[in-house]
Amino acid sequence: MSASKGNTQGVGFHYHIDPEATAHDLMNEATEWLQYARSLTRLLSDLIHEADTVDCQRLAHSLEAIGALTHMGVQCTAQAHARMCWENSGG
Repeated sequence: MSASKGNTQGVGFHYHIDPEATAHDLMNEATEWLQYARSLTRLLSDLIHEADTVDCQRLAHSLEAIGALTHMGVQCTAQAHARMCWENSGG
């Protein structure tokens, strides 16, 4: 993943999905990204519950990371769907 701070809309990074990946591969990858996001959400939640004080900047960065992981899961799912539709149409 390469970061890009110039992006003001959406997620501030770029990730290129393998053009040779099958829909099945993409769905597996989407599941991984979403599991990472879920695990990070649980960890962050536990840390906040146990903390006496919260560092807002670190919290914001953590939430951005969760958003990026979720975004990648959604992108992989969308690509898998597009490839399944293409394959079903005979393309």
